[in-house]
Amino acid sequence: MAPLTVEIWSDVVCPWCYIGKRRFEAALAEFGHDVEYTWRSFELDPGAPPVREHSAAEHLAGKYGMSVEQAEASHAQMTELAAQEGLEYHLDQARGGNSFDAHRLMHLAAADGRQDEAKERLMRAYFTEGVAIGDRDALVALATDIRLDPDEARAVLDGDGYADAVREDEMLAQRIGIQGVPFFVLNRRYGVSGAQKPEILVQALEQACA
Repeated sequence: MAPLTVEIWSDVVCPWCYIGKRRFEAALAEFGHDVEYTWRSFELDPGAPPVREHSAAEHLAGKYGMSVEQAEASHAQMTELAAQEGLEYHLDQARGGNSFDAHRLMHLAAADGRQDEAKERLMRAYFTEGVAIGDRDALVALATDIRLDPDEARAVLDGDGYADAVREDEMLAQRIGIQGVPFFVLNRRYGVSGAQKPEILVQALEQACA
C-alpha cells in the first residue's frame, strides 16, 4: 500500500501551528501506518518588516483592536495551551517580523532531507528562545544548528533562492481556498483545518486511507 501523503500549510510564527505540529506528531504515533508529510509555506503577515520593533502583545492589540492588557491575557492563555502539548512559549520575548526568508530556509532544508528538523528548530527559536525570525544572521545560525552549510544558507538568503517555491506553496493555498493555518491536506482529497486534537487527526488519516 502506498504511503499516505499529507501536506501541511503553516507559518513558523503561528502559535497554533506549533501546537498543531505536536498534535499531528501524536496522531502519527497512534496511526501506525506510513505517512509522507511535507510542510508548505504560508505567511500570516506577508507585509511585515524583517524585524518588528514593538512587542508581540502590542502587535496583537493593534491588529485586532484590543488593549495591550487583553493581548497579554490572550498570550497567557496560548502559553497555557502550548504547555499542555509540552511546548514552552515566551510570547513576551517573541521578536516578530517577516517569515518569508524562514520559509525559503525550510525549502533549502527540504532539499537536504531536513525539512521537519528545520521546522522544529525555527519554531522553537521563535516561540521559546526569542530569536528574531526575520533576521538573516539569526537564520544562518539556525541553519548551522541543523547541520546545513552556513555558506549555502547565506547564499540562498542573500539571493532569491527558493523564493519561487514559497510563492508556489502560497498560490496553491489560494487555489485550495486555505485562509487560516495550520491546514492539513490528505492525499490531495481531504482537508483538515486548525490545530485539531490527535484523535480527530487520526480519524481523518484513517478516512483518507480508506
